[in-house]
Amino acid sequence: MEFLSYLISGISLGSVYAIIALGYTMVYGIAKMLNFAHGDVIMVGGYISFCAVSYLGLPGWLSVLLAMAVCTVLGVVIEGLAYRPLRQATSLAVLITAIGVSYFLQNAALLIWGASPKGYTPVVSGQLPLFGGRLTISYVTLLTVGACIVIMIALTLFTGKTKMGKAMRACSENKAAAQLMGINVNRTISLTFAIGSALAAVAGVLLCSFSTSLMPTTGSMPGIKAFTAAVFGGIGSIPGAFLGGILLGIIESLAKAYISTQLANAILFAVLIVVLLVKPSGLLGKYVPEKV
Repeated sequence: MEFLSYLISGISLGSVYAIIALGYTMVYGIAKMLNFAHGDVIMVGGYISFCAVSYLGLPGWLSVLLAMAVCTVLGVVIEGLAYRPLRQATSLAVLITAIGVSYFLQNAALLIWGASPKGYTPVVSGQLPLFGGRLTISYVTLLTVGACIVIMIALTLFTGKTKMGKAMRACSENKAAAQLMGINVNRTISLTFAIGSALAAVAGVLLCSFSTSLMPTTGSMPGIKAFTAAVFGGIGSIPGAFLGGILLGIIESLAKAYISTQLANAILFAVLIVVLLVKPSGLLGKYVPEKV
């Protein structure tokens, strides 16, 4: 029963990582860039939700929608101001810019909300007792896992069935050819950032509902772990991001329970190294030979 409890906790944590990783993998799959500011958009989403509930007295579900709206606009603004001018630049220049945007968001949050942690009220409360009360699952856990599955299915259908989703896939394959076919590449990439940032807001609310603490650095480590999950599952693959997030959450939870709390992160990244040594493209990633 104890193992089952840790497993459920791991799946729940992994679902948060998976939602964040889906944002990473969407942006990388279409724009071929790593948005390291993604973790800090999570933090902004958490703060917007916190302010909506604590200062405006809005219900939890409305605070999530407000956070999604603000983060969507933020994602589009970041893409337009910081990344679009570097569309033809080297990947190193884009990476440095992404790190700069990350620190800018962290310090802006520090100036606006201060360094002291804020007590976050979970969007839903209560627990579901199972096996005569010997095992309990929080409603936040059920909400997180459900939201993760719905988001993954919705994104898969969106990219596979809709006109805009097909435009995204075309941009992912070849931006120049997509432009020749009449696809607005800039608008498509902006929409990708908008979707990724909206997912980051959802992840921020769910993450803060677990930890019930919010500070300017809240999104940093989860962002890095979610990027690890995206690489682990195969970056660019939506099912891969989902699988990678769930597996990393389970590994972290079991490592904390049975090995060491201090070594959990080290074990997590060690597993990633082993997987990439065996399968460099990730679990569900496709190996694409470089053309010369």
